[in-house]
Order: sequence, then C-alpha cells, then structure tokens
Amino acid sequence: MQRQTYIVHGRLASREIRLDAARNQHHGTQVMAFEQLAARLAGGFAQLIDADSLRDAIQRVLPETDLGELNTIKLLPGMVGAAADTLHKVWRTGIDLSARAASHPRLAAMATLEEAVLAVLPPAMLRPVDLASHAMDRLQHAPALFGEIHIQGISELSPCWRDLLFGLAKAVPVRWHAGPRSVPAWLDGSPVEIIRSAPNRPQIEAVSAANGYHEAIEALRWARELIASGTAKPSEIAIAAAAPAVYDDEFMALRADANIDLHFVHSIRVVTTRDGQTAAALADILVRGVSQARLRRLATLLAGKGLFKALPDGWQRVLPPDAPLSSADAWTLLLGALTPDRWPDGFDHAPALRAIVDTLSGGIPQAEEIGRAFLSGGALRIWRKALLAGSPAAIDVTIDSLRQEDACEACVSVAWMPASALAASPRKFVRLLGLTSTGWPRRISEDRLLSDHIVPTSELDSLPVTAADRRDFETILCTTAAQVVLSRPRRDGEGRLLGKSPLLRGQPEARYVRRNRRPVHAMSETDRLVARPADFGAFAQALSATACWQDWQRPTVTAHDGLVRGDHPALLAALERPQSASSLAKMLRNPLGFTWTYALGIRAPESAEEALVLDARQSGILLHDTLDHAVRLLEGEGGLARARPDQVAAAIEAGAATVTARWQAERATPPLVVWRRTLEDAKQTALNALQHPEPPLADQKSYTEVPFGGQAPKSDGAIPWDPATPVAIADTGFQISGYIDRLDLSGDAARARVLDYKGGKLPPKPVVLQGGKELQRCLYAYAVKALLGDDIEIDAALLYPRDTEARHLDAPADVLEELAGHLRAARASLLAGRALIGPDNGGDHDDLSFALPANAPNGYCLRKLEHARVALGDAAIVWEAI
Repeated sequence: MQRQTYIVHGRLASREIRLDAARNQHHGTQVMAFEQLAARLAGGFAQLIDADSLRDAIQRVLPETDLGELNTIKLLPGMVGAAADTLHKVWRTGIDLSARAASHPRLAAMATLEEAVLAVLPPAMLRPVDLASHAMDRLQHAPALFGEIHIQGISELSPCWRDLLFGLAKAVPVRWHAGPRSVPAWLDGSPVEIIRSAPNRPQIEAVSAANGYHEAIEALRWARELIASGTAKPSEIAIAAAAPAVYDDEFMALRADANIDLHFVHSIRVVTTRDGQTAAALADILVRGVSQARLRRLATLLAGKGLFKALPDGWQRVLPPDAPLSSADAWTLLLGALTPDRWPDGFDHAPALRAIVDTLSGGIPQAEEIGRAFLSGGALRIWRKALLAGSPAAIDVTIDSLRQEDACEACVSVAWMPASALAASPRKFVRLLGLTSTGWPRRISEDRLLSDHIVPTSELDSLPVTAADRRDFETILCTTAAQVVLSRPRRDGEGRLLGKSPLLRGQPEARYVRRNRRPVHAMSETDRLVARPADFGAFAQALSATACWQDWQRPTVTAHDGLVRGDHPALLAALERPQSASSLAKMLRNPLGFTWTYALGIRAPESAEEALVLDARQSGILLHDTLDHAVRLLEGEGGLARARPDQVAAAIEAGAATVTARWQAERATPPLVVWRRTLEDAKQTALNALQHPEPPLADQKSYTEVPFGGQAPKSDGAIPWDPATPVAIADTGFQISGYIDRLDLSGDAARARVLDYKGGKLPPKPVVLQGGKELQRCLYAYAVKALLGDDIEIDAALLYPRDTEARHLDAPADVLEELAGHLRAARASLLAGRALIGPDNGGDHDDLSFALPANAPNGYCLRKLEHARVALGDAAIVWEAI
C-alpha cells in the first residue's frame, strides 16, 4: 500500500478529498493541514496552540501580568481576542518578540504576555516555530509517516512553515499542485515539485442586484434553476463572498424557505440554534438582570430541564402579565404573595421559583456556577466556550459572535463559503457576491495592538487581506470549470449607493436585475407566488384579500366593513354579558371595535417593558388606586367629610406608599426619576380631589371603588350593598356592572353623591352624554338608585382634580331615559348585523386601530363614516348628543 498525504486548506477541501478517496478505494490516503503534519512529525503529544487554549491562557494571566503601557486596557472587553489575534500573527510570521522587546514598550509588553501564556499552557502545546523545529529534528521519519506529500489548492504558506517544507522535500517527494493558480515566489529554486495546468475558461456573467438581500435571493434562484434543469448537481454549485458573514442571516432564513440543502462551509452562528438561544437567554439575564420577560424566555427554552424541572406545566400563569418584575424587591413581593391555589397543580412551588430567581441574581461573578446549574449538553458547551473567549461581563456579546459547524453535509449540498475556501476547493458552477468597492477586495487594517509604526503591517501580515482577496478572485476565475456569475449590490441595507469593485474591470457589463422581476425559475413556492400574481390570485386567501381590498375602496358599507348576518351568536353572547360604562360607550361610538373586543376577543398587545412615561390610562389607574387607599384610611379615622387638611395629606402619602410598592411589583413603571415625578403629580391630584369643596352630607360615609352588578370587591373595605346583586337597565336588555370611583352616602341613606374622577382636562363646555363618551355619571347614579331604592336623592358629578372643578348632572332621570333610547337603538342595530365603524375608529385612543387599513383616519374612515352613519340610522343619533 502506497501512503499518500494531502495538505489542504479548509474543511471543505479535506472532506472532498476524503470522499473521493473512499469512492475510488484509495487506501493509505490521509488528509490534513500543514500544522497537523508538523505535529504528527514532531511526535509525542506535541500539538499547535489552538485558539481556545490560547484565549483561556490569556484570560488567566492578564489580571496578574504587568504589561506596562497595556495595563490600562488589559481588563477591558475585547482584550483577550485582540491579544490572541496579535500572537497568532506574530507566531505565523516567525517574529521573535523577546529579541525585539527593547525596541518598543509595546513589544516588551507583548513579549511579557507571550512568556506568561507559554508558562501556563501545557508543555506539549507549542508555538508554530517551536513545533516546526521539533519536526525538523525528526525528518527521518517522514517517509514512514507520510509517503508522498501532495499540497493541493493552496496558494500561500505562512513563513513559519517554509523551512520545514523545504526539509520535507529533501526527505520525501513533495508536489505542490498549483494548477492554474499563482505560485509564491519563495518556491522558486526549492526542491518542491511544482505541478501546473492551463487555466479554465468558464462562462462569465455579471449582474447588479438591488441590495444584499436581493443578491441572496437571486443566488438561490440561480442554484435551484441549475439543479432543476439537470445542468448541475448540488455538489457542483458554490456561492461565495470575501466576507460571507454579512450575508449569513439572509441565507439562514432563505434556505429554510427555499428548502435547499445549503451548507455553510465557514460554520453557522450558534444563536441560530436552540442551544445557542438558550445560552443567549441566560446571558441576557446575567448581564441585564432578572425580569419577567427574560425569565419567561429562558424558561420556555429550558422547559422541564435544569432547575425548571421542579415547576409544573403552565407555571408561568402565576406571573402577572403586565408586571416587568425587574428588581429584587418586585420578585420578593410577588413570591411572598403566591399561595398554593394560584399554582396549576394546587401545590406551593414558590420556594422552587425563589431558588431559580436567587440563583440567577448571582450575576456575572457566578457565571460559571449559574451555567452549570441551568444548562446542559450543547448549551453548556457554548456557555463554557463563551467564558473562555471573553470577559463574563460581555458574555452576551461573546455568545452572539460564536460559531459552530453546520450539520448539513457539505459534499452533497450547495456550498455557501468564503472566497478563500472556494479558491482551495473549486466547484463547477460559482456565484460570487458582494463585489463592491469596499467589500471585495477588503481594506487592510492595522493590528489592534502592534500598529504599523511598531511593526510594519507588511512584516506582521505576510499576506494582507487586500492581496489575499485579489488572489482568491483570480484563482476562482481560473479554476472554475463551467460558469462564474459576478454579483454586486447597488445599495447597502440603509439605501446608500455602493461603488463597483475594481475587480470588475475588464469583466462583462453587469446585467441590471430588478428586485420585483419575474424569475425564470423561482427560489421557493413563496417566491413563485409573489412573482406570478395570476397564480397567487387563484388561491382562496388571495381572492379573499382582493375582495377585502376592493370593498375597502368602495364608497359604501360591505361585509368587509362589518356587515354580518342578523342575530349572530357571537354578538348575542357579547350583548348578554354584563356591560361596563366603557363597553357601552364603545358600542355606541365604535360598534366595530365593540364586536372585535367583546364578540371576537381581540385585545391590543400589552408590553411588560418599562415605559418612559405612563400613558393616560395607566395614570388614571394610579390616581384611582391612590384615592381608594387614602379614602379608606380616612374613613377608618373618623370619616373623609370630617378630616382635617393635614389628615388628608397624610392619608394620601400613606396610600401612595402602598400603591407604589404594589405597582413596582406588578406593573411596568418608568425610570426612577420619571416615576418619582409621576408619583408626586398623582399625590397632588389626589389632594385636589379630596379637598374639593363639596358640601358634606349628614353623617356622611364615603366609599371608593364600590363594586356593583357582580364585580368582586378590590379590597376588604365596607360596601353599602351586596355587590353580587344584578343591575339591569329597564327596557334595554342590558345589565351593567363596574366600580364607582367614590360614593358619599348620608347616614339615613336618603341622599347620595356619585363622583367619577377624571384625570384629564376640564372640557370648555358642560357635557351630558358627550356623543356617547360620558356614561359613567348616569349609569352609576342609576345603579345606586337600583340598589338603594327609588326614594334616594342622587347627585352625580364628574370631578376634574387637575382643575379642581366638578360638573354635576342635571336631571339624571331624564338623561337616563335618553341614554336608554340610544342603547336600545344600538342593540337593535348590532343584532341586525351592522357592526360598522364609528367616530372613535382610528382615533388616538383606539387601541385596535392596528386592525384597520393603513392610514385609516385619513383614508378609510373618511370614505366610510358617512355611509356607516346612514346604515346605522337611529343608532348613530347619539353621536350628536351634547
């Protein structure tokens, strides 16, 4: 058996040679990189210092090593990576740092770092120059170990290996298979046999795409067309770029849509895998702290694993959905309030959840221990690799930059790769992307630690990136057998124009490719339907969407505007439920929104992220909660009507403190400075409300947040009636329920005052129903009369604390009779199937405006509202009510 050794560059070339040897039954063939050959020849346990071991060693020695002028930056994020890159360059070039340390303080610092790193590494791990020296001492074993040596697909070799190459060439036959590639000048006159061949003459085509994403789409269209037509096998197709990472996200998404086996030769980002996302979720918590959103993400990825094994299925339901839980105090309050009945299985799992939160709260200093506690398998390996690659304080950034081998088989797939890998392993059909003035060739950049004025870049980097990109481009053109497509984007991701690469000079004129063109062969089913409207138009979904769009443009009301069949079960169910003042107001002014919300159950998404300021709704809830606590405190100390100003102020302070603690535990709050200002504003507004000079009633008792119509009490405060008693508005078919902001009741229950707090500005004119917006006073007065008897005298008012003024309702009975007529008309209209838009659709306070056509207030609503008014008939009269 004749032993043969192939020296190649890159994983793809190695795999393809092994596959060819297996197919042709070439026994005795071994494939390796040149550094692996050196380690094999050096013998024993000798090996080259690998990247992970080097980073680990640098991270270990940096804190204790005196690096002179680098001391100020040695603990900063990125220092480990920069030092590793610099040492790799120095070692590949063969520069002796210790011999040149006296020439510059930076060289002295790097020499010190090198010495410290070598001291902590295992003795068997050697620098390239040391490994080559050991191998040179054992050249007599080369014939037995390697037989003939074939260097294939390589255009350059680092200076540290050249002497060893020459020594091997004297001991065994060494053939440098250059083919049509350029041959390094340093090989001239050497004992290495150079094997050349004539360059290929592929068909060359140039195209200009809209942007990088369009380039990726066109590349996959091209690849699928070659495969579907039988012109090429997947293993004969390559897509390459000088810096492929720029396109990785596009290709990762598109290969799933196209259902093409696309192998990433240069590896894939770990965050595109579930294990990577799990490690990233844990890193997000350690760097930014425990919050509900971050814990939910981690728990979903680790369902039933690690410390989450102790929690039952569906345990996340115990977390309040609108609370950020972004502080330790918030978690403490929540965990203290969790009772066994709130857990899905009825058992108390609060200790297990507390253990999870406490462990995660350990933060960056305990990153290693936390990783072991939560992660396993691939996620744990990623976590440990990230801790080796950089500072724990930047572990989220480090994980985002990590990569791992693509599981897709390379030798039977379309390959997406760097140009350097394609130059080493040619394919028959090639498409090159990113041929812009800055993308190919790339620009030379100085080393981060050894700048050009310290060590010339030409010396430190024997093959600069610009020269390497040019050489790879020329190599690809002369080694591709059938076709090369040169592709460039016209604009970048932000729309800026991009220049042509200088490598395109002398190439065919680029064909302009439109982004919305109809491809000859589509990339995927989605691509086919988008490019062929006639095909897409035959689908039921497209027919429905087209009909909807056409109906939206018509100056009349249609089924796509809210016309449904009469007595629809969903509408009947929505109307039969107890109504609140807000739901009735929505029914009167926004029948379509009422249908979406209460018949279909559509809700606007709520975010648990901390907002910069509270919106109007949240500010109102904060004010109401503060007033509720303050009034209950005052009633327990003799009554609101008899309280002194200082008692009122103290009660508000106490109520605000209670509300603040609860809000911080259960709701999203603004940043601290803004939150404090918001609380001060709420306390001042509450003080205005309680000090408003309303005449006290005889033996007055005051109640706040008073439930009626089946609502559950919000606190254990006194209630003047049974809250479970139903309240029906006569002759309308509606039952109502809700909470009365404040009810003042005389001792003999003969007089009552209903106050509804309004956090906004006082309207310039008195309002009664305000077009159907203002129903609280009337409905709350009716509820009090229904629950306490018809003989009670009721005063209903809207109180505007910010303007310290109240608007009382004159003749509440007459107003209720008018409102009852509007409610009957609205109910009849909905049951007739007219769930149409109203004046509140598309407004600033319409939380479902996202479901309307785009720019609805200036287009759709203007076009449809008058027709909706006509169709609604009597149900629209309320819009004109004062």
